[in-house]
Amino acid sequence: MCKFFGVSRSGCYAFVHRLGRPEQDAALAEVIAKQRERSFRMNRDFHASKPNSKWVTDISYIHTRQGVLYLSMIRDLYDNSIVACKTGTEQTVNLVLDNIRLAMKQEKEKVAVELQLHSDQGAQYASQAYFELTQTYGITPSMSRRGNPYDNAMAENFFSILKTECIYRHKPATFSQANELIDCYIYFYNHERIQLKTGEAPLARRLSA
Repeated sequence: MCKFFGVSRSGCYAFVHRLGRPEQDAALAEVIAKQRERSFRMNRDFHASKPNSKWVTDISYIHTRQGVLYLSMIRDLYDNSIVACKTGTEQTVNLVLDNIRLAMKQEKEKVAVELQLHSDQGAQYASQAYFELTQTYGITPSMSRRGNPYDNAMAENFFSILKTECIYRHKPATFSQANELIDCYIYFYNHERIQLKTGEAPLARRLSA
């Protein structure tokens, strides 16, 4: 994390331990704030001129009688298709990392050189493991500003569609049922569901790119 934000490890630790003396930490806090601002690269520019150049990602909750299932997904802003999704019974960083690995495995020959991956400031996306994995794949991470949910609106939009058109109607009782519903709906969404903006299904646009 220190490497990503361009601050020294010792300076960061000192900053954490001296939180009770803000007057002495003002300079370091300003540096960290400026470095974080540089990570807000997408800045609500949800237009992508080619596939696999801008992705958005997030985690949502799927409630079942068996418990809560967590869904991590990656959406391509070029055609709004779902590039990859993973579910788990725990909201861990590994769920996010496994989803990125899946997306890169499926799209490895087609990913743009300067791929941006936008997320909110959730703990999983602010972790050292997340930044190391994005650097390994040459992905540029982008994060929402604090208190600005609209910065990741395109990820939230898909979860709203999924829940309204599928989950709320069928109310899965088990994790297995929820996973089956999610898989079937995402296939339908990518291949058949017509978008009002483009007049075609997401992958229809992708294949014609």
